[in-house]
Amino acid sequence: GGAPSLLEGSHLLLAAGRAPNTDDLGLDAAGIAHNRGWIKVNEYLETNVPRVYALGDVNGGPAFTHISYNDFQIVYHNLFNAVKLSTTGRLVPYALFTDPELGRVGMTEREARAAGGNVKVGSIPMKRVARAIERSETAGLMKVIVDADTDRILGAAILGTAGGELAQTLMVLMMADASWKLFYQAVYIHPTLTEGFFALMDSVP
Repeated sequence: GGAPSLLEGSHLLLAAGRAPNTDDLGLDAAGIAHNRGWIKVNEYLETNVPRVYALGDVNGGPAFTHISYNDFQIVYHNLFNAVKLSTTGRLVPYALFTDPELGRVGMTEREARAAGGNVKVGSIPMKRVARAIERSETAGLMKVIVDADTDRILGAAILGTAGGELAQTLMVLMMADASWKLFYQAVYIHPTLTEGFFALMDSVP
């Protein structure tokens, strides 16, 4: 209702969301549980029907190509090994290829604080990173969220040039269950973007 309005701009973005493409799979006939087309799976990507798995976007998990491939890796491993892998606790890195690029992994600061832990946050602008200065690409920032009790990285966000690559580098510490201080003590090649981690870790209170 109401009078129509006129908006002017140079571009139009239509964000319609996503819908599962499962209408013609016969899920109901096969007895496979789903929620409006999203196939339900457990942490081993198993459906409620024995020997039927659902991998990738169709199971409602993170809609990234790399997560679909990791789903495959989990199922393939579990078919041939007694000790199973699962999606429980899986780190989900992702990037938005904007300008500047955004790379993220783990918890956001808001999520970490909502969880009630003892959280420390380090943050620096990209203009403190020598390589970014050299390339005249100083827009953005680096941010790391740390558990103050365990010294483990809970999450990281890099908004800046090569943000996805840098976020994955910090993810290595998370995968190794290593202290953030390991990177604080590291020797970095000068001048590289990764060298910015020295200043980033130095900013952690």
